[in-house]
Amino acid sequence: MNIYLVGFMATGKTSVGKALARKKKWQFVDLDELIEFKEKRRIADIFAACGEPHFRRIEKKVLKEVSKEKKFIVACGGGVVIDKENIAVMKETGKIICLSAHPEVILSRTCSDTSRPLLNVSDPKKQIELLLKLRAPYYAKADMTIDTSKIPVAKVVEKIAKIGAPKKKTKAKIKKGHP
Repeated sequence: MNIYLVGFMATGKTSVGKALARKKKWQFVDLDELIEFKEKRRIADIFAACGEPHFRRIEKKVLKEVSKEKKFIVACGGGVVIDKENIAVMKETGKIICLSAHPEVILSRTCSDTSRPLLNVSDPKKQIELLLKLRAPYYAKADMTIDTSKIPVAKVVEKIAKIGAPKKKTKAKIKKGHP
């Protein structure tokens, strides 16, 4: 089983993923970083040179490769969920956890980051709100959603770590004198 962290950019997928991997003693991989490594160029450059559809094809291929592994915490790119085959692959091989945040929080976390091609627009807050609305039905397919707007990484990790943990067995109490 793997744990796939999905959600909009700047919701904490990488920070939470690294901390969760340490806690569970699993491997961590950031899908976007892996794509950049394999393609030998930044995602912003892939978008600029080849467009989003080309990037999404690469993303799907790399996700399928990673899904063959076990005990991986995978921080996925924000748009990975828009492809139903990606959702199916993640559901078949693990649990999907969606990290969310309020648009204002996302804006404050991304305002100085120019490496986010989808936010290189004149009104990034409006773009964030639009993309969140468009992606909401896809994010809703996750097994669990955690709003990271106001809680620290450690608390998010704590909530996710409980998933897939073996349940404590309780002994059945037998009352004497009853058949």
